[in-house]
Amino acid sequence: MDFLDTFLSSSTGISEWAFIVLCLASFFTSVISAAFGLGGGAMLISIIASLMPPIAIIPVHAVIQVSSNFSRATMMWRHIKYTWMTSFVLGTIIGATIGGQIVFALPANLLKGIIGLFILYSLWGPSTGVSSASRKTFFGVGVVSSFATMFVGGSGPLIAPFVRATTSERRMTVATHAAFMSWQHGVKILTFGFLGFSFAPYISLIVSMILFGIVGTWSGKTILLWMPEQIFRKAFSFVLTVLALRLLYESLADMLV
Repeated sequence: MDFLDTFLSSSTGISEWAFIVLCLASFFTSVISAAFGLGGGAMLISIIASLMPPIAIIPVHAVIQVSSNFSRATMMWRHIKYTWMTSFVLGTIIGATIGGQIVFALPANLLKGIIGLFILYSLWGPSTGVSSASRKTFFGVGVVSSFATMFVGGSGPLIAPFVRATTSERRMTVATHAAFMSWQHGVKILTFGFLGFSFAPYISLIVSMILFGIVGTWSGKTILLWMPEQIFRKAFSFVLTVLALRLLYESLADMLV
């Protein structure tokens, strides 16, 4: 019992009950991401933000998300669409590098508002709001989304409309989106490492959340395989719309404070 108490309290600035809540949150948000393609990461960062020291929120979230997305991509690797992967990764490296230089200078609330408006337009605008697929398009998506993720944490909703527009089947949508996000969060972790953030004080929490997340991903995959294609498409758009509205609300709330 003493070992368990020590393990639960070994993460800097994290209480025992917060440790347990974060592990359970990792499980349930991974279920949501695997079943609907996105949403879990944005929910998880909201929970992390209320329970962890501010300086650790985005770096630790990145580690948990790279594990969650990588496990999801691995479980469904046969369905990944690799066509635009190289262009996206190159853009991601450039965007994260630029964002890392000014990560403490740009207001996150402004980015949240811009991302929220873009997502709503891409889903419900007069044309789709998403241009035809090309290497330039996904290079630009990589640059913009990885720049934004250095400030707001979850960039999945920004990438999702492009993945949705270029995939024709729910497993391909989820697997491709997971592969893109794995690269992006991986680059973000390296960037924060170069900036001097130490992940060591949070290692026990990180390992525990990763394990809970893997189990959640497996559970969510079962739901995805059962779900009819038409229901998935509607659910995907619904979740994306809710996330966009949430970003807009947070942006306005931060500006009014």
